[in-house]
Amino acid sequence: MTSLPLSATAPPKRVLAIRYSQTGQLDAVADQILQPLQADPGIQVHVETLQPLQPLPFPWPILAFFDAFPETAHMRPPPLAPLSLTGDEAFDLVILPWQVWFLAPSQPITAFLQHPVAARLLKGKPVVTVIACRNMWLTAHEKLKTLLAATGARLIDNVVLTDPGPTLATFITTPAWLLFGRKRGFWGMPDAGLTQAQITGARRFGLALRDGLHGDAEKGTQPLLAGLGAVVAEPRLYVSEKAGTRSFFLWGKLIMAVGRPGSVQRRPLVLAYVLFLFALIVTLVPVSLGLQALLRPLFRGQLTKIKTRFELPSGSATDRCHRYDS
Repeated sequence: MTSLPLSATAPPKRVLAIRYSQTGQLDAVADQILQPLQADPGIQVHVETLQPLQPLPFPWPILAFFDAFPETAHMRPPPLAPLSLTGDEAFDLVILPWQVWFLAPSQPITAFLQHPVAARLLKGKPVVTVIACRNMWLTAHEKLKTLLAATGARLIDNVVLTDPGPTLATFITTPAWLLFGRKRGFWGMPDAGLTQAQITGARRFGLALRDGLHGDAEKGTQPLLAGLGAVVAEPRLYVSEKAGTRSFFLWGKLIMAVGRPGSVQRRPLVLAYVLFLFALIVTLVPVSLGLQALLRPLFRGQLTKIKTRFELPSGSATDRCHRYDS
């Protein structure tokens, strides 16, 4: 679909994209969304790639991986390397792709949103968030909305792309990818992460944002990505997420009291938590899903409310997808 050109006398629209990707998957999604904007002469895109002051490895050593959860759960991230932005720049739209770590926003994204520069950049600005994750993002999204609200930003759209594999399989394939760099499936399980079709399909969001910017739609109150299948929420996972979030918070508080990140004193507690978490995954998650399946008729109304709430503002409808078919 072609867009109408901006007026020759109109100043170019300015878009800020904040990026951090440990595995490269989120970068691939962001590339698809940003390409139509970067190709448009009437739109200027500034990409700010976040760099933790202490770089994070990939693959992630197992102890370092689990040692990161206390500060992640409590949203106390380590500092970022200096930003190229001062906070005095003016942008018409902000695109914020982010990852879920331990049922919370990733440390680099949290660090950025808590940075004083972010408060100046985002105040009053429309923000489009883009999540690429395993499949449990609901509680993390609530936390991110709190961080955005603290900056005064306006969340106008949310895109969620999740691993299409079975829930229990992804509990194995995702850690194998993060800890050992093995993305290819094994033992009959699918590959970890998004499919190439999901990544390529994200281009439709960039095309719709481009058209919205041409019509000044970012200045309004309605989502720019409605009707594009931006987000499908799975309310059945919410109970498990709430239990997991509480577990991360309580254990994280205990571990942080013992020592700083990476300290030897934390290791016994971190190892104990790994065992506890494994037991939680193999017992609570299947039991919770099983009970919800049995009791679904009784809780259908509540599940529908959860689904509706988390699919805002962009929604799961797909009636506009045909306009942006490649």
